[in-house]
Amino acid sequence: MKDNFHHPSKDITETKGTILRGKTICLCLTGSVAVITAPIVARELMRLGAEVITVMSKAATELINPSIMHWATGNPVITKLTGAVEHVFLAGDRPNATGKADLILVCPATSNTISKIANGIDDTPVTTVVSTAFGSDLPIVVVPAMHESMFHPIIEQNIIKLKKYGIDILGPRISEGKAKVAKVDDVIDRVIDLVIAKKDLDGMKVLITAGPTREAIDSVRFVSNRSSGKMGVELAKEAAARGADVLLIAGKCMVKIPDYIQTVNVISTEDFIKSVKDELSYKDYNFFISAAAISDYKPVECIDGKISSDKVEELKVNMKLTPKIIDVARKKNYKTFIVAFKAETNVSRTELINRAYARLLKSDADLIVANDIGREDIGFMSKDNEVYIIDKQKHITHVEKNTKRYIASKIIDVALEAYRIRDIT
Repeated sequence: MKDNFHHPSKDITETKGTILRGKTICLCLTGSVAVITAPIVARELMRLGAEVITVMSKAATELINPSIMHWATGNPVITKLTGAVEHVFLAGDRPNATGKADLILVCPATSNTISKIANGIDDTPVTTVVSTAFGSDLPIVVVPAMHESMFHPIIEQNIIKLKKYGIDILGPRISEGKAKVAKVDDVIDRVIDLVIAKKDLDGMKVLITAGPTREAIDSVRFVSNRSSGKMGVELAKEAAARGADVLLIAGKCMVKIPDYIQTVNVISTEDFIKSVKDELSYKDYNFFISAAAISDYKPVECIDGKISSDKVEELKVNMKLTPKIIDVARKKNYKTFIVAFKAETNVSRTELINRAYARLLKSDADLIVANDIGREDIGFMSKDNEVYIIDKQKHITHVEKNTKRYIASKIIDVALEAYRIRDIT
């Protein structure tokens, strides 16, 4: 095989984004049946730009063939340590060395492997790589998976010990008599959190809203919008990754909210406003990011029961304006840094910015994020977005089309810089 051979499996690299471009993830596999998810985890990391190197314990190789992981990643699999000192190459203290891993991901991790790591035992390729990484101060994520009966106080104490020494533990999910491996999306999010995110929000409190509202017409019908909630959820994930204490107030989102994000679930505009008022009244938040698609109108009255189509041939619903949540937030707390959102459809760039700026001034928010939801490629249901971030001096930061996680990072970058300048002045 030629040295410049391009493995076909690598054709998927960066097909979902570039957030992990230039990063190498060492995926360590142990002898849990959950190892069957490993090719999926590896390829999702690759789709975000990562290079994935697989290390397998002997027990893992008895459950899936190493050839599967070679196929999945396009890289040879390490199943034993040789004179090439693979553990030092991947995880040794070699600053800026080519090929060195940026993060060690043990997924799945059995009770046996967890206990060995906790007690400094390194008698498999996986535990030796982890031990080396620990000594090199590399980020390590351990994702437990086992029968629930094996997830007993001894293992729990070993997990506490690992956490004490800075190893990140994700899961497990207790279900159906199993301590199940964390969901793939949560694993990917955690990798991104540790590899990419800065810890510049450490010690700060951030309140975020996400998703649509539902305004009741009768007991079964409601008026809503097409917001998926993804932008708000990505903002919550980004803020949490950067060290913030995050509370997400969420409507009926169409995307999964990670288990590690503290969430208050609401339905209507009134619910959103009450929750925001309560939070800002009793807690000191550094930031309030109002990303939810709050309804501008609601029915004047909600009919008790179901309106019968047999009796009413033409249904007319009288609507009234709802309060602006950012107006309510500003009246409740004049210190909190408020980031508002303004969505428009099919308007020019100039008109989009002007309308957003007018709303910013009227609501006395600190920043406003404007986007055109009329475009299918960046609208409510899209995984991508493109925004203009505008401050009170009408300085405009244009963030070109990219994933909503990337957009979230840029919004927080701009907000944090403006927050610091405001505090100085």
